[in-house]
Amino acid sequence: MSSVRIALNELRRLTAGKLPKLAMLALVLVPLLYASFYLYANYDPYGRLNKLPAAVVSADIGATDSEGTQRNIGREVTDELVGSGTFQWHEVSAEEAQNGVRDDKYSFAITIPREFSTALLSTGNFQPQQATITLTTNDANNYLSGTIADQVAEQVRATIAEKVGSEAADRFLVGFSTIYGKIEEASRGATQLADGAGQLVSGQQQLADGASQLSTGSTQLSTGLNTLRDSTKELPSKSKQLADGASQVAAGNAKVASAAQVAAGASTDLQNSLDNANGQLAQALRNGGLSEEEVQHALSVLGQLRKPVDDANAKIQQANSDLSRLADGARQVSEGAAQLAASAPTLVDGIGKAADGAQQLVDGSSKLATGEQDALKGSTQLRDGANQLRDGLGAGLKEIPNPDDPTRQATANTIADPVAVNSVGVASAGTYGAGLAPFFIALATWIGAFVLFLLLRPLSTRALTAGASPVRVAVGGWLASALLGIAQVIVLFGAVTWLVGIHVAHPLGAIGFAILVSLSFTAIVHALNALFGAVGKFLGLVLLVLQLVSAGGTFPWQTIPDALYPLHIVLPMGYAIDGFRHLLYSGASLQILGDIGVLVAYLVGALAVSAYAASKRRMWTVSQLKPELSL
Repeated sequence: MSSVRIALNELRRLTAGKLPKLAMLALVLVPLLYASFYLYANYDPYGRLNKLPAAVVSADIGATDSEGTQRNIGREVTDELVGSGTFQWHEVSAEEAQNGVRDDKYSFAITIPREFSTALLSTGNFQPQQATITLTTNDANNYLSGTIADQVAEQVRATIAEKVGSEAADRFLVGFSTIYGKIEEASRGATQLADGAGQLVSGQQQLADGASQLSTGSTQLSTGLNTLRDSTKELPSKSKQLADGASQVAAGNAKVASAAQVAAGASTDLQNSLDNANGQLAQALRNGGLSEEEVQHALSVLGQLRKPVDDANAKIQQANSDLSRLADGARQVSEGAAQLAASAPTLVDGIGKAADGAQQLVDGSSKLATGEQDALKGSTQLRDGANQLRDGLGAGLKEIPNPDDPTRQATANTIADPVAVNSVGVASAGTYGAGLAPFFIALATWIGAFVLFLLLRPLSTRALTAGASPVRVAVGGWLASALLGIAQVIVLFGAVTWLVGIHVAHPLGAIGFAILVSLSFTAIVHALNALFGAVGKFLGLVLLVLQLVSAGGTFPWQTIPDALYPLHIVLPMGYAIDGFRHLLYSGASLQILGDIGVLVAYLVGALAVSAYAASKRRMWTVSQLKPELSL
């Protein structure tokens, strides 16, 4: 007989009847059932994180920034989180968040502390503080929830850091703009200083021109007087006739000498004013921030500019001395007026020229005084411009930050990393393997219960035939699997803790709970086999698949499709996983009582179903005597 013929005969045997055909179809569909449900449940868990409840606590009281504006960055962050829709955010109090994470009401919580804004805005005052947000997780709820929460907290931290860094850079650039404005004001002051200096030079030039004109007038006066002298040389015999004229000349010369003295006095006052201006200018330049070398250089340049004025003053003084001597000579001439009487017309003409020269001397003195006033005005503007330059530069200097080295380094570090995440775990798994241990322990316990009934008979045919009580038959059929199941979980926990190295927070409680899970699972599989026979084994496999996709063993159960929510609530494996998480990580809490209650209810209910199946099996049928499908 060929191999193909053997295979065909076996398939023909397995499909001889309606139930075997359905069994073959079920065997073909098992991989599809597993893959389709699993892919359906885990198609896009990250796209359903908005179903995952999370708490946010905003205790920030706000702070005032460097521009005097009241800010509450904690409130801004909270509003952005709640409005983002990335999770099912709930803004609650700190106590509600702590209790909610502990009791699995919230997957995690983010807390923004009281001084959050104060810390973030501290760099603007060069008192750097690193802000902190607190992330509270509980691996007893779901290990991957904590991992997701870590990523969320990091994204929040990065977003805040980017926002605060951008604002710090903006304040930095605004500071530069302020400094620019102050320096611009100082520049305008410097321009006015230069204009004042130019006017000072112009005034000094006018002063030099006036002095020059005064010198020219003095020369003309000298020429006229020389003419007078030459005309009177040959008139010694006519002095009597010239007595009156000589007296008038003497009087005119005295007036001229007096005018010259006034001009000389004015010139002397101008020199004193310029000397005082030198000292005031030097002090103003020092107050403006110029060095002593720059001040002396400026005074040297000013000295060169006023040299023509000094030269003019020397000539004015000399002219005054000459005119004084001239007045004395005129007096002597008056005494010899008798000798000049015959030359009176010539003498009158000379006196007229002397008078014209004296008038020019007066005009020059007037211009000299005007030039002095212009120079004084220019010096005043120079002083005002220097003061404005000083004030502008001083104000700009105050706007430039000048922290010490430690403050500058701390500020730079805080701007670069303004927010820290403080992770607080209500319960921590520690490792990825420990995080998934509750899921795999629960899965292994179900598989252990499933394989037991590949060998064990759910109900004793002998006891049923003997008319034993259905309850005793049901309990007796389950008790053997229960004992083997207990042995399975004890061996399992030994391997998990000693060989794999998974730390168990409460070993005795965890083992006791694992025994309860095994008793419940073996009772459920026992009931399926007792009630449905060979089909019950297939149903046990289907039930395993449904629990795998709905129990929330890996991703939080809230991320599964809404259609699978009822399965999570009804089927027992989710409660087994939840109980293992609490016992492996944080110890028993009031929440675990609900898990225990559900598993006990399943245990009692499954035994009741097994008793019902035993009661039905007491009436023998043809299908029982000769079943279509036997495994």
